[in-house]
Amino acid sequence: MRKIIIASMAAAAFSLAACSEKTQDAASDTAASAADDAAAAGDAAAAGAADAADATAAAAKDAGAAVEGAAKDAGNAVEGTVNAAGDAASKAGDKIAEETKKAEANDKK
Repeated sequence: MRKIIIASMAAAAFSLAACSEKTQDAASDTAASAADDAAAAGDAAAAGAADAADATAAAAKDAGAAVEGAAKDAGNAVEGTVNAAGDAASKAGDKIAEETKKAEANDKK
């Protein structure tokens, strides 16, 4: 009977050892899977950050081009206003000179 008890205990010990080994293997697989998931999430975050940086750079470039275009348009408007004012002053000067000549001619009569 003693041999039967020892054999039963040995079988139980081997059974527990096998179960423990399966648990360790499962835990190892779970840890490896978690590490893979974390790496994939890190890669996705890095790709998202790179895409966001590219989009920000493109938006800044577009904004710069818009500001440059607006500045050019404003410069053209100012130049046009200055030219128009110059033309008006020139015409006014011509008109004054003409009227002055007329007045001097009337004074001589």
